[in-house]
Amino acid sequence: MSDGFEDQVDDDTMVEDDAVADDSAMYDLDGDGVADDVMVVGDETYIDVDGDGVADAVLTADDQLFVDTDGDGVLDSEFIDANGDGIVDEIHTDTDGDGQVDQIVADTNYDGFIDTVAVDSDGDGTIDSFSLDTDYDGQVDTQIIDEDGDGIADVTLTDTDGDGNLETVTYGDDNDNRQDTGFGTNVNPS
Repeated sequence: MSDGFEDQVDDDTMVEDDAVADDSAMYDLDGDGVADDVMVVGDETYIDVDGDGVADAVLTADDQLFVDTDGDGVLDSEFIDANGDGIVDEIHTDTDGDGQVDQIVADTNYDGFIDTVAVDSDGDGTIDSFSLDTDYDGQVDTQIIDEDGDGIADVTLTDTDGDGNLETVTYGDDNDNRQDTGFGTNVNPS
């Protein structure tokens, strides 16, 4: 009689059940229903999602997940569980492959929904645009743009009535140290 940890092959030979012997965690990062190949080296877990023998993701000892999102063999995104609850709260991505984070997507209030997107659109290493869902309704209601890369907001667009359209524009481009405000309908910056 088997105790659940071994499979009987014949009367004289017993082999260990591979599923029970494998103590590594099961991963299916692409959600295809097939377990990804895993190799543990020291405190890091290397995950091969597509079975080509090249790691597509690395889980570090402190539970940070780095992923190759574009399949070029370079880990370009970091998935962060900021509050340790097992749910990804931030994704930092190097979209242009220069080794610097160009985009941060975050759930700042830990409700499971993205509410902040920060982008370095010109690749200079400084975030120059923020899109925020400040009332957590699933729609961007504030966009902040630093056009000249000096770390100071040059344009702020706001959805003041909650209809999903950015109507109020606050800007300070005339060097008088004052913010100027304009109103419009369906303001959508490019």
